[in-house]
Amino acid sequence: MTHHVAASETAPAASAGRSPFVTPSTGRLIGLDLARGLAILGMYAAHVGPEPSVGGPLGWVMEVARGRSAALFALLAGFSLVLLTGRPQPRTGRAGRQAVGRVLIRSAVLIVLGYALTALDTPVDVILACYGLLFVLALPLYRLRAVTLAVIAASTALVMPQVLYPLRAAAEGGSWTDAVIAQDPLARITGSDGIVELFITGEYPVLTWLPFIIAGMAVAKLDLTRPDVRANVALSGGALAVLGYGGSWLALHLVPGAQATVSATTDGGSAASAWWSDTVGDPTTSSPDWLLVAAPHSQTTWSILGNTGVALVVLAACLIAADRSTRLWWPAPPVIALGSMSLTAYVGHILTIKALGTDDLPDSAALPVLLGFVAAAMLLALVWTRFFRRGPLEYMLHAATTPARLIN
Repeated sequence: MTHHVAASETAPAASAGRSPFVTPSTGRLIGLDLARGLAILGMYAAHVGPEPSVGGPLGWVMEVARGRSAALFALLAGFSLVLLTGRPQPRTGRAGRQAVGRVLIRSAVLIVLGYALTALDTPVDVILACYGLLFVLALPLYRLRAVTLAVIAASTALVMPQVLYPLRAAAEGGSWTDAVIAQDPLARITGSDGIVELFITGEYPVLTWLPFIIAGMAVAKLDLTRPDVRANVALSGGALAVLGYGGSWLALHLVPGAQATVSATTDGGSAASAWWSDTVGDPTTSSPDWLLVAAPHSQTTWSILGNTGVALVVLAACLIAADRSTRLWWPAPPVIALGSMSLTAYVGHILTIKALGTDDLPDSAALPVLLGFVAAAMLLALVWTRFFRRGPLEYMLHAATTPARLIN
């Protein structure tokens, strides 16, 4: 199954002729776009690149891109939510109500766009509808402090997977879910499983993706202009990655019969790499031992901790890189340009996959197709950002929020 990551509408890219790491007058963080660009490249690798089974360094890179790119985008979405509602100080009064209105409009647009892309029936599991709903659920938290948000993120990471597991197990029977779906207007309109899919049975259930959003909000509350703060973010991310993946590895080795049970749960798939890799496959039957896995899309506490840790390390590294000399970072400008128009890049790549039918290409063509996607996307993004402040769909999303100005 092909997985994907979310794309968010961002602020304008660096001005033409400006150093790509100089923060323009809008106050945006260029390192944020660098991180988004890397997540997009990971998305391309997951969708059109070679399978991890090719082995060697290439196979390892393809495996690393899967799932962790989605987590990085979700964390960056939380960062964007704080930018939209006021950073460093949350907007209050009329300005605060207008900011909330803009976020809600963006959420609605993303949900509609997500279901429209799903209707194209590509092999990509479209996250935009879930992404829009995550914005709505996290919005009430935007005024909280970084410490409070971090506590909530940790709590949801610990609790939500344990809530999701019995719900998914109960959904296997189908009787109550069928009844809910039959009465769900969203399910009827979209031809999907509606709310049940968004919260429980989908590839990206909001119950276990909410911690990423909240963690990103917590990071956005920090003073990231300080080198010590960026270093602490990186160290915290490293600790979380070790805790998540290392904890899963220990659990799978120490709990008697855990690996054998996980292997049987995934219809015979190997559980040897279940502590970090999606190659373990998806569970076909329910088993509590699955909660010991840390595969990127496993929806477990271990996976949330590990993926959040990787996302924090990447974000911190991008922020640090954006603050250093450009001489060592000549490849960065096209990646930054790509990240600055990530919604356009996301929608465009799905339309391209549909038009070219890349899912039907032989395995030998996967690497050339991936390189073509990367080269074309970065070239188009570079050219576009030389003349425009936002990507095409970013302009559309910005225009759609204009009615929020009427809120008193």
